[in-house]
Amino acid sequence: MPTLPLPSELELVQPTPPELSPADAERIARDAFGLIATARALGSHQDRNFLLDRGEEPPVLLKIANPGTTSAELEAQSAAAARIAERAPGLRTPRSLAPAGAAGPGAATVREIEEDGQRLGARVLEFLDGGTLSGSGHLSPAVVRGIGELAARVDLALADFDAPGVERPHQWDLRRAPAVLDALLPYVGDAALRERISAAAREAWAAVERLAPELPVQAVHGDLTDDNVVWSDPLTKRPDGVIDLGDLNRGWTVGELAITLSSLLHHDGVDRRAALRAATAYHALRSLSRAEAEALWPLVVLRAAVLVASGHHVVATDPGNAYAVENLGHELAILGAATAVPLAVQTALVLAATGHEPETLALPAHGPLLGGVRPEELARIELGTTSPALHGGRWLDSDAEAAAARAALAAGAAVAATRFGEARLTRSTPFAQDAPANVALGMELALARPVELLAPWPGIVTAGEDGLELRGDGLVLRLDGAEASPLVSGADPGAGVHVARGAAIGRAETQLAVRVHRDGGATPPWFAAVADAAGWLALVADPSPLVTGSERTDGAGAPVRDGGAAARELIARREAVFAEVQEYYFEEPPAIVRGWRELLVDADGRVYLDALNNVTSIGHAHPRLVEAVTEQWQLLNTNSRFNYPAVVEYAERLASLVPDPLDTVFLVNSGSEAVDLALRLARAATGRRDVLAVREAYHGWTDLSDAVSTSVADNPGALASRPDWVHTVDAPNPFRGRHRGAEASRYAGDAVAEIERLAAAGTPPGAFIAETYYGNAGGIALPDGYLAAMYEAVRRHGGVAVADEVQVGYGRLGEWFWGFEQQGVVPDVVAVAKAIGNGHPLGAVITTKEVAAAYRSQGYFFSSAGGSPVSSVVGSTVLDVIREEGLQENAREVGGYFRERLAELGERHPLVGAVHGSGFYLGLEFVRDRDRFEPATEETAAICERLLELGVIVQPTGDHQNVLKIKPPMCLGREGVDAFVAAVDRVLTTGW
Repeated sequence: MPTLPLPSELELVQPTPPELSPADAERIARDAFGLIATARALGSHQDRNFLLDRGEEPPVLLKIANPGTTSAELEAQSAAAARIAERAPGLRTPRSLAPAGAAGPGAATVREIEEDGQRLGARVLEFLDGGTLSGSGHLSPAVVRGIGELAARVDLALADFDAPGVERPHQWDLRRAPAVLDALLPYVGDAALRERISAAAREAWAAVERLAPELPVQAVHGDLTDDNVVWSDPLTKRPDGVIDLGDLNRGWTVGELAITLSSLLHHDGVDRRAALRAATAYHALRSLSRAEAEALWPLVVLRAAVLVASGHHVVATDPGNAYAVENLGHELAILGAATAVPLAVQTALVLAATGHEPETLALPAHGPLLGGVRPEELARIELGTTSPALHGGRWLDSDAEAAAARAALAAGAAVAATRFGEARLTRSTPFAQDAPANVALGMELALARPVELLAPWPGIVTAGEDGLELRGDGLVLRLDGAEASPLVSGADPGAGVHVARGAAIGRAETQLAVRVHRDGGATPPWFAAVADAAGWLALVADPSPLVTGSERTDGAGAPVRDGGAAARELIARREAVFAEVQEYYFEEPPAIVRGWRELLVDADGRVYLDALNNVTSIGHAHPRLVEAVTEQWQLLNTNSRFNYPAVVEYAERLASLVPDPLDTVFLVNSGSEAVDLALRLARAATGRRDVLAVREAYHGWTDLSDAVSTSVADNPGALASRPDWVHTVDAPNPFRGRHRGAEASRYAGDAVAEIERLAAAGTPPGAFIAETYYGNAGGIALPDGYLAAMYEAVRRHGGVAVADEVQVGYGRLGEWFWGFEQQGVVPDVVAVAKAIGNGHPLGAVITTKEVAAAYRSQGYFFSSAGGSPVSSVVGSTVLDVIREEGLQENAREVGGYFRERLAELGERHPLVGAVHGSGFYLGLEFVRDRDRFEPATEETAAICERLLELGVIVQPTGDHQNVLKIKPPMCLGREGVDAFVAAVDRVLTTGW
C-alpha cells in the first residue's frame, strides 16, 4: 500500500493561531459565548487553550483552534465526545457547551472569531476535574492497564462514528507517516539523529505496508496519550476520562493504541515491556487481529519518529513555544525506548502479550558441530538460580562460571556446556534497580581436549579476529574462540569459502562460544533480560542440538520463559490448595527461590534487597548454620525429653544473656507460642486471668497471644473482640498518639492509673505485657521511664511483667541486646523468637525459677521441635555468629547510618513524616500533611509495590499501614543502605 499523499505542507502542518493573552481569552469568552470569567493559559502544540474560572460556576475550557481547522472538523469533535459519553458509560469526556442564545439538539457549538486577520474557530468545553498523566513520572501497572482499557473503550465507542470533517489530511494520521516525515525531517538539524529517525521509520513502514490491507480503519481520537487522559482519584490516578479530541480523524484503529503506547515510554520505569500491559488490557476488551498485533510496534516506532520530527519543526517555526521545547526531551526518550531492540524482537513480545503465538527461529536440518565427541562425554553446567554449584554465595564470585566448568571437566567430561535460555544467577547484580540481562542467547563450551569443528549445514565460512562465522539457510552460526581450518584459512580474506555439510571448518582448543541468529540486521547480544528473552527467539535459535549432535534439543538448553511466568504459575497453584487467609506479600509477588545474606533471588535471577526479614537475623543461607544443621541432623534429632548435650548447652547460653533473677528457660517453636506460654506462666504464678496490654500491638495467633493482640491492622475487630479479662491502655506513641513530643511522659501516669483502677475494682492484672520497643508502629522507643512505672505498679498489686522481645531482641536495636535494657528495667518473663532461629522454628521463654515452678499446677510442658537437638544447635550457632561477626555492633553503626540517610529523605520529600527506631529496627512514616499527621496509607502500599519493581522488598506496618517497617538481616552493610535510600528517593521523586 503506498503512503497516502498530502496536498500541501500547509495541510500537513497547521499554522498556529496568533499569540493570545489571558485578557484576550476573557474578551473572546465574553463576546462570543457570553461568559464572564478569569482566564489562565494552558499549553498546546498548535491550538490556544485557556481555563476559564467562572467563580461559583464550574470552570470551563476555552479552546481556540488553529486557522487550518474548519468548523465542520470542530463540530465533529464535539459530536465524537458526545458519542463516547453515550457508548462508554462512566468514561468522562468534555462535552461542548452551546454559545449563549443557541440551544436544542444539534445546536452549533463553534463560534468563528477573527484575531489579527485570521479566522479562528472557538469552543467552550466542559472542564474535567482531576489531573492528567502528563510528565515523566512513574505510572503504576494498574494505571498502565487502565489507559489500555480506556483506549479500547474509546475505539469501541467510535467504531461506527461518522460526521463531516472526520476525514482530513492530518499530520498525526499514521497512514501518512512517510509523507509527514519527508516534510518534517529537514527541520531536524542533527544529521545523525535525522538519519536514525529515517532508518527506523523506513523499517517500520515496510512492516506496516505489508499488513495495511488487513488493518481496520475507523474514526479515532488520534491523540489518546498521557496528556489527554484524566483521572479523578488522586490516590490511584486510574484514568477515567479523555480530553482534547483535536486530532480526531479517520485512521487505522490499531494506530490509536500505538499512539497510546508511545506516550507511556518516557515515564520513569515504564519501558517498552511494561507498556505492553496496556496492549494486553486493550486486547481483553477489543481483540487485536494477528495483523494488528504485528503492526502495533512498527506503528509505535512511526509515531515516535513523527513526534521527534514534529517537535523540531514546531521549535523551529514557533521558537517561543515552551510547551514544545519541553516535550522534545520526552519525545526523544520515546524514540529511544521504541527502538531499543530490533523490531522483530518487540513484535514477538507484542504477539505474546496479545495472545498470539510469536514466530520463532528454528535450526535447519543439520549435522553435529563437534567432531569426535561422544554424547556421554558432554556435561551440562547449571548456572541457574537453584544450581547447587552456586551455594554459599559462590554466584557472586567473578570466576563462578569458570569454576563450574573446571569442576565438570575434572569430573571426566570432555566438553562442559552452558545452557541456552538459562537465566544465569552468575549474571545477576545485587542492589540494582533494573532487572539483569542474564538469559543466555548462546552457549559456552569448556574443552578438556582440542575439538575439530564441522559445518552443521552447507554455507559460506569466514574467519575473523574473534572466530568463525558460517552463513547459510538465512542463518549465521557464530563460533567465537575458534581457529580456522586450512580449508577456511586458505580462502581470500573476507571472501569466505563455500563448504558442504560435515566439512572441517575449524578447531577449538580450550573454549568455544556458540550462537545462531538470523542473517541480516543487528547482531543479538549474548545475554538478554528475562522480559525480552522470549522475544529474541524470533532472531536467535537454540544451538543445543548442534552441540549434542542431535536433530532435537535433548535438555542441553533451558526453556526461555516470559518474565514472571514461574511466579504466576506458583500463585495459581498456591491459591488452589493454600488457605486464603494465609496471605502473601505484594500484588504480583515474585517466586523467591534463593537467599544470601541480605539478598533474595527470584526464579528469573532478579536480586532483591531484603529490608523486611527480621526473622533472618544473621542473613540468609549462612554457611556456618547450614553446616551445623547438616552435621547435627546426621547425628540426632528428637524431642527435648531425651537427655542430650545440645539442649543443655543452649539453655545455659540463653540464661546467661539475661540479668538476674532470670535464670530458667523454656524452648518452644515460635513467637506466638512463646507469648502464649509467658501468659500461662503469669496465670500460674499469680492465680489471675486479667491481663493489661498496650493498644496497637501484635503478639501472635495462638488463643492467648491473640487475646492480647490489639492491632487493627492484623485484625480489624481486635479491640471489639477482646475477652473481658483483657484490659488495654493507650499506645505510648509520641508521634501520633494522644500525648505527643514532650507530653509523651504522661502515658505512664495514665497507664498506672488504669492499673490502680483495675485493682480498686477487684480485678488487678496478673500480668502486664508489652513490646519493650514499640515495634508494631514501626519501631518507636517507649517514653523514658514508661516500663519502670508500669512494672512497679503491676508488681505492687501482685502481678508480673512480661516483655515481648520477639521482634526487637537479640541485638537488632544496636545499642541494646534486649529492648528492656533501653528502659533500664528487668522483666519477670521474657518471650523471644524470630531472630534466635534465623528462620528455623524456634522460640524461648526466660523467667525465674519461682515463676517457672508455678507451671506445675498446669501439668507438665514440652515442645517437640522447640528444644530438639537440631533446634538447639541452630540457636547456639546463631549466637556464635552474632558474637563472632559483630552483628550487634553492625546494627548500631550501619543502623545509625541508615537512620541518618532516611532522615535526609525527609528534607526533600514532604510525604516523609518521621523516622523511627534504632539499629536495624527502623520505621519510615509517611503522612499526607505534617501538621495534621494524616496517614498516607494508600500511598505507602503503592510505594512498596513500586519498590519491589526497583529490587527492594519492604512492607507497611502500624494500625494505619503507613510506616515502612525496615528490619533487614543484621549483616546489612552501607552499600545496601545506600541502595535502599536511592530506591525510596527515586519513588518519592518520580511517583508510584
